[in-house]
Amino acid sequence: MTMTRKLLLPLALTLAIAACSKPADDAAAPAADAAAAPAAAATTTTPAADAAAAAPAAAAIQIASGTYKLDPSHTDVLVQWSHFGFSHPTAHFGAAEGTLVYDAADVTKSTVEVKLPLSGLNSFTAKFDEHLKSADFFDAAKFPAATFKSTKVEANGTNKLTVTGDLTIKDVTKPVTLDVTINGGGEHPMAKVPAAGFDATTTIKRSDFGVGAYAPNVSDEVNIRITTEATGEKPAA
Repeated sequence: MTMTRKLLLPLALTLAIAACSKPADDAAAPAADAAAAPAAAATTTTPAADAAAAAPAAAAIQIASGTYKLDPSHTDVLVQWSHFGFSHPTAHFGAAEGTLVYDAADVTKSTVEVKLPLSGLNSFTAKFDEHLKSADFFDAAKFPAATFKSTKVEANGTNKLTVTGDLTIKDVTKPVTLDVTINGGGEHPMAKVPAAGFDATTTIKRSDFGVGAYAPNVSDEVNIRITTEATGEKPAA
């Protein structure tokens, strides 16, 4: 082998290796770019997320301090249960009577007291209403009303309250906690008096109050949803 060929052989091998490796490098670059794209996309927020982040926090609803009477025409206590797991019937307690004392400066000093006459019980089925009012359940002839009297009121976030109180059914009294949402406060647009509105939810075991017939086939746990409006006295001129 001549000296020239000895010198050219390493050079040729180097060029061949470079030529073979270049396509792999070129292929790797787009792959790297593709892999980087999702990472970049992950850092980009969606329009919905941007809108949620930009949305202002809910404003606190102001309710004037004072004594309010529940409006029975706009107060409803709805109870719902499971019937053998097949359906979830409801019954309503209307004709509510009650008083709310609201302290805007210190909500913990607020109180609420409610009476639910069983005459206002309505399941929209007359025979079932009779059964509910019978001794199997509420025994309305002997115990004509259920009552609730608060023992503690606490703020639980913007426009949220936690109200603990004593629920009495058939002369059995047990503590119950309500999760309350303040719906509105201010002058009633028609009555021109201070007004306030609330929704509340809780769950109780009816057997705790002596109303546990047919449990557990008819669920012992009963979900309660409440909506109410209350109005105060017209401010003095």
